[in-house]
Amino acid sequence: MSADERAGRSGPDGPAGPERSTERLDLHVPRLSDLPELHALYADPRVWEHFPQLRHTDERDTRAMLERWIAQWERDGLGTWIVRRRGEDELLGNAGCSLRGTVDEAAQGARFWNLGYRFRPEAQGQGFAREAARAAIEAARAAAPDVPVVAFLLEHNEASAALARRLGLVQRHRGPDAGNPDPSAIRLVLSDRELSDEELVETLR
Repeated sequence: MSADERAGRSGPDGPAGPERSTERLDLHVPRLSDLPELHALYADPRVWEHFPQLRHTDERDTRAMLERWIAQWERDGLGTWIVRRRGEDELLGNAGCSLRGTVDEAAQGARFWNLGYRFRPEAQGQGFAREAARAAIEAARAAAPDVPVVAFLLEHNEASAALARRLGLVQRHRGPDAGNPDPSAIRLVLSDRELSDEELVETLR
């Protein structure tokens, strides 16, 4: 896909139609018009049970995140999707693979696809995250098959870890969660293949 084609689909005021659809979901490239619903999700304390310090209390934080997502789509042609029920407008959550790590081609092997997902409490427990995340992994492998897909998460977030394992990711690392205000917090790193030392270092930043 050309840069012009990507910009036409992922710009701040781009088309509202989904970039991709699954059996039950429409997966949209993020737009600035998603901000109110997205902020409501990220300000909801129920979705931050395992890391309450990351809850968004200011809409400007959500806007900055959304602008980063839009920039990732424009740069890489893939990133975080806004997830809605197929044919409906209400936001269920977000999911996707975004390219992380160095983009210096001379440092091959230090990049990875970061798989992430976050859904409204009312949309949890229905398999939506698994359906969207599976589509995200497929898209990442099609876009850059030599780049590993990685999920890193807190060990006590058992539901998220269970989902990553159901998606075929295998635990590669367990250790302290750098930057977490809770010194007892443990980070798990799971991936779809063995990670090089450089790749693992990138997942721990």
